[in-house]
Amino acid sequence: MNPVATEDPVLEVPPRSFWRGLRDLLISAIVVSAIALIVSFISAASAHAQGNQGKGELRIGYQKSASLFVLQKAQGTLEKKLAPLGFGVKWVEFPAGPQLLEGLNVGAVDVGYVGEAPPIFAQAAGAKFVYFGYDPAAPRAEAILVTKDSPIKSVADLKGRKVALNKGSNVHYLLVKQLEKNGLKLSDIQPVYLAPADGRAAFESRNVDAWVIWDPFQAAAEKATGARVLADGTPEVVNNYQYYLGERGFVKNNPKVIDALFADSVEQGIWLKKNLRQAAELIAPLQGLPVDVVELALRRYEFNVKPITPAVAADQQKIADTFFALKLIPKPIKVSDAVVTAQP
Repeated sequence: MNPVATEDPVLEVPPRSFWRGLRDLLISAIVVSAIALIVSFISAASAHAQGNQGKGELRIGYQKSASLFVLQKAQGTLEKKLAPLGFGVKWVEFPAGPQLLEGLNVGAVDVGYVGEAPPIFAQAAGAKFVYFGYDPAAPRAEAILVTKDSPIKSVADLKGRKVALNKGSNVHYLLVKQLEKNGLKLSDIQPVYLAPADGRAAFESRNVDAWVIWDPFQAAAEKATGARVLADGTPEVVNNYQYYLGERGFVKNNPKVIDALFADSVEQGIWLKKNLRQAAELIAPLQGLPVDVVELALRRYEFNVKPITPAVAADQQKIADTFFALKLIPKPIKVSDAVVTAQP
């Protein structure tokens, strides 16, 4: 018998459809990988953009009594100045200077605008901030008021009397210096510490004999009740500077933003002083005050922000030393430690 011949193994060639499928699979994998890479890039870019957006926002702490800031906010002029720098503006309102300083200390705002006393109390309490600008002296923009028919004729007559004031504000120093000028001490009167609204209520109801207050609240009391100015910061009793404060790192790392803030504040301040009535008409409804009241208050302020000088820092140091001597602050402070850019 002839043996049965065995067939050699034959390598079968896959059909063309197989190669086409493999090719399509590889292309799909490449496309998916590319899409994944693009999505990853977009996500990273988006996260980066969001991070920059967070950094590109100037958060300003202000009070309704800060008329220039109220005007700038209403007009949107600062937003226009900062737009080319990629910065927006967020306005954060505070009832008074001490609360604003706390907001600055905890990182709720980047810059703020307050009077002389709040930064001293805040620095003594360990708050982190720096002075980077100031407005010229406005000694008539704060005063000791008495009712129009009060028998009190001089600061010396306040001995033993109840005097309302906002503790830790500019007027605290005004009261101390006026008492000193008239041979009295803070212990010679009965200080009643009240916020502006409560102070006015106590003043009008005759629960206190005098009220130490700043504009525009001062102007409001004069216009509405005929309150009489017993004494203000003149002559050369107090300067009543207004200060621009900021978080040290923000001020140092964003000089162009600070320059823009200065430029807009100067420009709007010049416009305001040249157009007092028009400015008052814009500001009054935002402060909830009559136009005549706001106009009177605006006349007593100067708006021309400048970098802090050694002379201005020295004046602030005098206030700090006075408050420490009176035991109003728990420890001595060195104001220059909180001045970021003193100029000659």
